[in-house]
Amino acid sequence: MTQFRPKNSFKQSISSLLTLLFVIVGLFSITACSKSDSNNDTNTTACTLKAQYANDSDVAQRALMVAFCKNNNINYTIHPSGILYEITAAGDTAKPNLCTSITMTYKGKLMTGIQFDAGTITYPLKDLIVGWQIMVPLIGKGGKIKMVIPSSLAYGPNVVGTIPANSPLYFEMSID
Repeated sequence: MTQFRPKNSFKQSISSLLTLLFVIVGLFSITACSKSDSNNDTNTTACTLKAQYANDSDVAQRALMVAFCKNNNINYTIHPSGILYEITAAGDTAKPNLCTSITMTYKGKLMTGIQFDAGTITYPLKDLIVGWQIMVPLIGKGGKIKMVIPSSLAYGPNVVGTIPANSPLYFEMSID
């Protein structure tokens, strides 16, 4: 007696298993994202993310940053990360953390004074440059800050738009 089997049954079984696996992985991914996105308010205490950085000790960049501050009347404080900053308005007492999605108005300049960007954006703080991750939690909603960020805490050796590689950057920012 002849047994009849559908052609490619092994291939169909493997294909079905792979499809099922992709569906399961996709569902877990969606569930994981929705859980982490629920931590986006400014009062969340469960967020334990911290900005990761090493102190930038580039002497030539530091001299350029200090000169920029002096030429632009910025009464700076030196953060342990190497960022020079001045808080011009503290804002609310509730401070954002890396899990917070924030709306900010900013303008960015090179050390030559040339403005390379400006606008209002809304992003989770954890998705922004490390210099912002370090400085933005120092002010609350309505707060304003001026900061000069070493290149290692901005875009490092990467050319981004009109920003040359290894450029320290100046930002004026307010949390809306």
